[in-house]
Amino acid sequence: MLKIGDFSKLARISIRMLRHYDEIGLLVPKSIDQATGYRYYSEDQLPMACRITSLKEMGFGLAAIGDIIRNYHNPGELAKFLEIKQSEVYSELQETSRRMRLLETAIERLRKDETSMNYNVTLKTMPQRYVASVRDKIPAYDQEGILWNLLMTETSGLNLQYDDNCLSLAVFHDQEHKESDPDVEIQISVKGSYEDTEHVTFKMVPEVEIASAIYKGSYEHITDANHSVASWVNDNGYEFNGSLFCIYHVSPAQTKNPEELVTEVCYPVRLKAQ
Repeated sequence: MLKIGDFSKLARISIRMLRHYDEIGLLVPKSIDQATGYRYYSEDQLPMACRITSLKEMGFGLAAIGDIIRNYHNPGELAKFLEIKQSEVYSELQETSRRMRLLETAIERLRKDETSMNYNVTLKTMPQRYVASVRDKIPAYDQEGILWNLLMTETSGLNLQYDDNCLSLAVFHDQEHKESDPDVEIQISVKGSYEDTEHVTFKMVPEVEIASAIYKGSYEHITDANHSVASWVNDNGYEFNGSLFCIYHVSPAQTKNPEELVTEVCYPVRLKAQ
């Protein structure tokens, strides 16, 4: 039998933590001296202590470790626990990578001249366009691909002819940012005449005056371009006059590198009444 101090050294677990494991029933001593209260462990408990430490290093909490230990000799159940944790860790890794990209970009921009933080805003008129359109609510903004897949699938047999000045864009119809189920419409300019399909509508989009700014890079930085357009609109006597839309000059369908994306943020505007 091993005193708690000796077991602590061999298992590389602090005495304080061993006492806590005992209190929650995770790793109970083989015996306790009733007179002194000393805890004694056996050498055959060392593998269990090692399992607990390994599971903690994988990111499991003590409650989950208790459940895993009870199913440790059932490979199927153990695999389920590990696969769930693997999925959680992968999601955390993706989120950490996203935050790292944001930090790196912010640092890079701060190192540049202050004027490089600004975007050139242009006032222009978009002529009327004949488009193939799909509009629906999607789970989140970054799942816009659902709509593009619908459009491509349902028009695959129509022999679509794209307009000479073909624009691919997305219109965001909600009046506010939505955490889920945003109302999004995608459009691509075409020429000719086509019958509507189940989800694709062919229509003429009227001429519209817009204030826009083009930026290169990940969609995560769209807020910077939005701010530049909003400041321009406010400073030049205009007001917003419709739903924001984005033109994809270089889209994810054309490059896998987020830094190569080229997007134009567009706001329909009109002069404020005098």
